[in-house]
Amino acid sequence: MKHPLRILLLTPHLGGGGAEKVIALLARGLSTAQGLSTDKNVEKYDVHLGLVTQGTTAACGFPPGVAVHALAEPRVRAGALGLLKLVRKLRPRVVVSGMFHLNFLVLLLRPLFPAGTQVIIRQNGTLSASLAFDGLPFYTRFLYRLLYRRADRVICQSAAMAEELAVELGVARDRLAVLANPVEVDDIRARVACLPDQWNGPGPHLLAVGRLSREKGLDLLLGALTILRRKCGGADLVIAGAGPEEARLRALCNVLGLESSVRFAGHVKEPWVFYPGATAFVLSSRHEGLPNALLEAAAAGLPIVATPASQGLVDLLQGKPGAWVAAEPSSQSLAAALIRALDSLASAQRFEHSFIDAFRADRAIAAFANLIEPLTEAHTDTAIDPVPDRRRS
Repeated sequence: MKHPLRILLLTPHLGGGGAEKVIALLARGLSTAQGLSTDKNVEKYDVHLGLVTQGTTAACGFPPGVAVHALAEPRVRAGALGLLKLVRKLRPRVVVSGMFHLNFLVLLLRPLFPAGTQVIIRQNGTLSASLAFDGLPFYTRFLYRLLYRRADRVICQSAAMAEELAVELGVARDRLAVLANPVEVDDIRARVACLPDQWNGPGPHLLAVGRLSREKGLDLLLGALTILRRKCGGADLVIAGAGPEEARLRALCNVLGLESSVRFAGHVKEPWVFYPGATAFVLSSRHEGLPNALLEAAAAGLPIVATPASQGLVDLLQGKPGAWVAAEPSSQSLAAALIRALDSLASAQRFEHSFIDAFRADRAIAAFANLIEPLTEAHTDTAIDPVPDRRRS
């Protein structure tokens, strides 16, 4: 008898970032998906979600098919023992990790995992930019090079990202896979259609969504807004997100005289509440992989103005209707791109953004299933040790 394929998806927490959202969507999608696609009689996947730094599973909102394990560690690097115990208890066929510091821990522990455990990691940012801008320790590149070669597959968000890992880290090309982030396109569109306009004043109304941290370049966006308001005096901005740069950004608003033109909305679980009435979505990052916030805005048809935060992002947006890419990540260049966009946009104009079809959750999750099944099909006739208690722990 064939058994359901047990998968352990790992993320630090469900705190709202794009990488965490991808893992959460994979958990939901795989829990309701058919098993191995070549055999319709196979049971569903046996999906487990490990939350390394989260201490409760309350209000996680997952279907019954997802067993959630909250390890409550103070930080990722302190979770080695708890994570190892979880893997050895569950004995999953596949372990999937979705953020680089957790990837390091998983790959360090891999020699201690049960024999035959397949390890897949997801790279959620460009290597070169992360090393240059994120203030990481000097030995981070060494850890990347040492550990990433241990993964059975490394999932990248773009072909450019995969090429960088192959060239810079020597990861074998046959272990690299380019997969689209899952996005709940139809759900977002249906919700946006029922939402009221949240904006006041003449506009144009700009929306930015992301963590308030230096790499997101929100200081560049505030500078661009100052330039834009010389031409469009009613231009305003909502920033949806929280993070360590909030105080500095608020102070910058005061210096630039933008106090009445910028609203800090804090962390917003569903940023699409601001989509109705928004003139454009703006991505101002200094460096970025392929953020879900941008993809969700594209799903709703918002015009998009972005910095060239990664080659993958440029490849996705350059020359597409309804998308404008700045020449460089600077206030002046971003302001110029915003002015070009606003000069060509009709009031409340929306775009199809056909590129978003590849990111539809069902297609993206099916692509992920097609990736893992060849890794494990040799083991699908092997019995899996039962898990004594499927309740959330």
